[in-house]
Amino acid sequence: MSESIATGETDVELLHQTIPDNLDATAARFPDREAMVDASTGRRWTYAQLKVDVDRLARGFAGSGIVKGDRVGIWAPNCGEWTLVQYATAKIGAILVNINPAYRTHELQYVLNQAGIRMLVAAPSFKTSDYAGMIEEVRGEVPSLESVVLIGRDSWDALWTAAESVSQQDVEVIAAGLSPEDPINIQYTSGTTGFPKGATLSHVNILNNGFHVGEVLHYTEEDRICIPVPFYHCFGMVMGNLAATSHGSCMVIPAPGFDPAITLRVVREEKCTSLYGVPTMFVAEWQLIDEGKAAVTDLATVRTGIMAGAPCPSELMKKLISAGVDEMTICYGMTETSPVSTQTRTDDSFDIKVGTVGRVMPHLQIGIIDPSSGRFVDRGESGEFVTKGYSVMLGYWNQPDKTAESVVDGWMRTGDLAVMDGAGNVQITGRIKDMVIRGGENIYPREIEEFLYTHPDVLDAQVIGVPDPKYGEELCAWIRMKPGAQPLDAAAVRAFATGKLAHYKIPRYVEIVEDFPMTVTGKVRKVEMREMSAARLGLLGG
Repeated sequence: MSESIATGETDVELLHQTIPDNLDATAARFPDREAMVDASTGRRWTYAQLKVDVDRLARGFAGSGIVKGDRVGIWAPNCGEWTLVQYATAKIGAILVNINPAYRTHELQYVLNQAGIRMLVAAPSFKTSDYAGMIEEVRGEVPSLESVVLIGRDSWDALWTAAESVSQQDVEVIAAGLSPEDPINIQYTSGTTGFPKGATLSHVNILNNGFHVGEVLHYTEEDRICIPVPFYHCFGMVMGNLAATSHGSCMVIPAPGFDPAITLRVVREEKCTSLYGVPTMFVAEWQLIDEGKAAVTDLATVRTGIMAGAPCPSELMKKLISAGVDEMTICYGMTETSPVSTQTRTDDSFDIKVGTVGRVMPHLQIGIIDPSSGRFVDRGESGEFVTKGYSVMLGYWNQPDKTAESVVDGWMRTGDLAVMDGAGNVQITGRIKDMVIRGGENIYPREIEEFLYTHPDVLDAQVIGVPDPKYGEELCAWIRMKPGAQPLDAAAVRAFATGKLAHYKIPRYVEIVEDFPMTVTGKVRKVEMREMSAARLGLLGG
């Protein structure tokens, strides 16, 4: 049996250019084709118009004092402005820092300080989130933050007005001085050792990943991509936006946040040919179809798309194929690898699409190793998935020690357990890391534990995942109280965390304990804790 290592095709060359150079080339080829539709506001841009707005906003950033290497944060739901900021910051070499719209003050303050963000562009609010209020709450604790720009407010208008002090020639000189290897994006991914780590990505990293994902999907200027997945994540801004602009395709933004009914309506009205989502999004859309609240004909123009984030249920794939979406693909990867390492192909068999995450992407290497020895295991054997090539991040922002732990001899260690078959298709079988996946959101317990330590009455805390029929997993916190303190319950923990942690990170269950189950070497036995909690809560059937 051969080793579990595979190398991607190289017949389509890597793009060795910057994101603004690539966008300019696309705009020159397809000036009159539609580039972006913001369906909720009715706004539309051709590629010529998109280039004009990106260039003007780039001049606005430069006129506001932003220079190459400065970090500019973006904290907003999906909207046309998000995309404009993405490309405008790239034009002048500023590093865009994506901030999760679900973050609260605790996480926001950490990211602003850790990245050293100089300017923050934000939506004033979204749903129950008062972004403007939260920014003011933490602003005094962030020395690097010089300016805040609120989309749609006077500060946003002022950013555009600042463009008048900078010529287009000045911006083109800045753009010409950029290197494809320059850092251009920081995306935060929670770590098992506490606070999130900032995966730092270059033009080469994300431009090529978006481009080659689009190549697998056979994108052309005729394609219209419905992007209901968030821009703050690689799924939206790389697999969505960069896949589109590198092929002259149209980015269709159905709504600021995911809504299955709106998504299906926009797919129909905009005649989208590609649709993205995690499996739960597709399930929600099909539920509407099954209930007669939407029609399967809404998908009549869709030929392809991407499902990622979790395995695709076979029944769901059957429904997509029966609806004519027979070129749906499955992607797997991680933020640190820009993100896609493997993808099923549009003509793969049904079994490969529902049973694997596909095979290696072009210009990459993937492998399955024994986590302890580092040797490649034989095909068919389980081990840790690793990947190598252009997609591997530059490193974690200002955390060289964490980078060295994750990237070994150029190989990114994912912490995921996988098996590679004889044809090179990969099946993800589990995870090494102590991660909880709640409704598609990856949650690392240590970050929540660190937060719980800030409660004045908490001596120690451990957080685990327990089975849940709706979300897959829910959080359960084991807490040791300080002597003489009143025990906390779930309601008290929720009250303490609300407004500081994203809602999905707040433990649903709380157990007050005297001590934790430990190994003889003093390590907490989280597997045992999970079993005990599931039994106490009656969740063993989950």
